[in-house]
Amino acid sequence: MHRQEIKRLIGKVREKGFALIPLKLYFKHGLVKLELALATGKHEYDKRQDIAKRDAQREMQRAMRNKNG
Repeated sequence: MHRQEIKRLIGKVREKGFALIPLKLYFKHGLVKLELALATGKHEYDKRQDIAKRDAQREMQRAMRNKNG
């Protein structure tokens, strides 16, 4: 990457709540290359929804195990 690109990404990550996500790591002509993505983090309500779904899934699994066992 060029210096300006790196500075721009650092600025975005620091000020706007973006995150750098590594997508791919590979070797090319003796160099290591990394493909990055600039993404926003999850909002609090998104996290709560995911936790609720996960808990519901666990409860269903427990109920199925208890029914069969």
